[in-house]
Formats: sequence, C-alpha cells, structure tokens
Amino acid sequence: MEDVPPPALLERTLLYVTGKGGVGKTTVAAALGLAAAERGRRTIVCEVAEQDRVSRAFEREGVRSGEAEVELAPNLWAISIDPQSALEEWLARQLGGALGTGAFRTLLRSSTFQYFVAAAPGARELITIAKVWELAQPERWDRAHRTYDLVIVDAPASGHGIAMLSTPRTYAEIARVGPIRRQATKVSALLSDPERTGYLAVALPEEMPVAETLELDPRLREAVGLGFEAVVVNALFPERYSSAEAETLEAVAAGSAPVRAALAEDARARGQRVHLGRLRREVPEGVAVLTLPFLFAPDVGLAAWRRLARELDRRL
Repeated sequence: MEDVPPPALLERTLLYVTGKGGVGKTTVAAALGLAAAERGRRTIVCEVAEQDRVSRAFEREGVRSGEAEVELAPNLWAISIDPQSALEEWLARQLGGALGTGAFRTLLRSSTFQYFVAAAPGARELITIAKVWELAQPERWDRAHRTYDLVIVDAPASGHGIAMLSTPRTYAEIARVGPIRRQATKVSALLSDPERTGYLAVALPEEMPVAETLELDPRLREAVGLGFEAVVVNALFPERYSSAEAETLEAVAAGSAPVRAALAEDARARGQRVHLGRLRREVPEGVAVLTLPFLFAPDVGLAAWRRLARELDRRL
C-alpha cells in the first residue's frame, strides 16, 4: 500500500509557526490565517507570551472587541494567551466542581499555590500549549465557546518555541498518573500527529536566520518526532538588474545618488539570493522553501497581509 501524504498545511487542525526573533513570524501567521479564512476555514491565530500583535494591528484597521477571542475578519479570530488565565480555566475544569467555588478561589489566591506554579519548571509552557490544544478541540472546555477548523500558533522565538513543544512529553513522563499526565499525553499526541499538525519556519534571507533555521529542524524532530514541512523566507528584495546591467550602471552613473541607492538595493538582493540558495540546498528533502517579498511600507496593515495571504495561498 502506498503511503498517503498528509493533508496540505492549511487543511490541518494545528499549524505551528516558529523561527528566530525578528524574522516576521507574526506577519506570516496573520497572512496564513487570512488565507485559511478565505478558504472558508474558521481560523484563530494564537499568540503566546501575551504578544497581542495581531489584534493591535487589526485595531489600526478599526477592529474593536472586548472578547478574549477577537474576531478580526470573516472566519478569522485571534487570541493572546495569558498563562495564568489558561491555568485557572484548566483547574476549574479539573477541580472546580470537587472543591466548590469558594474553596477553588481560595486555592488560586494562596501564595503557596502561586509559588508552586512559578517554581515548577515548564509549568507556564505546559499550560500555554494545553490552551492551544483546547482551542483545536471539537468540544471546548467551556461548551459556550466557538470551535475552530484551524489553530495557527505564532510561537515564541526559536529556542523557546521548540522547548514549549517538549513540555507535554516531559510532564507525561514525570506524572505517572492523574489529570496532568492525561492532559499532557493528549497534547503530546496532537503535536506529534502529521495528519492534524504541521510545522512551518520563518526566516530572513540572511546568514544568521538561515543558519538558525537549519539548526531548528533536528531539534523539532527530537521534540515532537516531526520536522518542518515548509520554510517561508520573508522580506526578499526584488532583483531589478542583471549582472551586466548593474556593471553598466556603476560604470556610467555611479556618481548619481539615486543610482547609488539602486545599486545598493541590488547588491542586497544578490546577497539575499546567496543565503536563500544555501537554505534550499541544505534543508531536509521534502521541505518546501517559499519566499515572500519585502514590503516597502513603514507599517504592515491589513492590505499588505492580504497580499501576502494571496501569495501563500497560491503556493500552499
């Protein structure tokens, strides 16, 4: 029997977007969200570490909401996960009924409990990724909450983003029995399921982001047993001139300020292609390398995100 390939990235349940800090993960995550929403999929872009960048960007477009899960556009929502709120929500499901409302609130306010949560290694990461898991479920912790077809995670920068993926398996091994083990096992199963979950890296066409992206794939495979399916190379300058044309411009008009600026941009574009070429040569077989153009704009708004969404939708 032939192996059946996993569904396309935007057809999964969970899409995890990571990469080095400052490479444009949020922009790519938002564009992916718009692309999926345009396909008719109920999509939520999930920001961790309380970044809230997607919601703030849409606020500049006139979007206002008092909800935790903010509706940004048709079929598209965003949430910025607060680990403390996520922890309280999870504990209410596990303990609220057994303890009673008053006792449960007393537990949450106790300094001993707060110290334990703060001191437990990886506890905040575990509850954050557990909240991501909850968003992806056909039945939510609170049944009044809406459900989603696709959850896109705008993950923390490289190292932290991969470490977060390791915490469910670690806690499942430490907690031999009980609700923490059950929850950690369920989350770990989702993260390692290629039918439901896909991983995408974002990089810039520069030496350090490319090197770090190449180092990330084996770490991801160690953490969840899956590698990247695609790398999006962001902010690629256009190549405007051939080598001969650039030499001619430099020879006849290099003293002109506009020409110097044009040649400097062309040199940067050529340098970017060198790093892009290295990435394409060295990524594992089967990993798609996609590019997005540099946006010559002081601020990236909804119109620019829609443009990038069309680019990604066409290639994914």
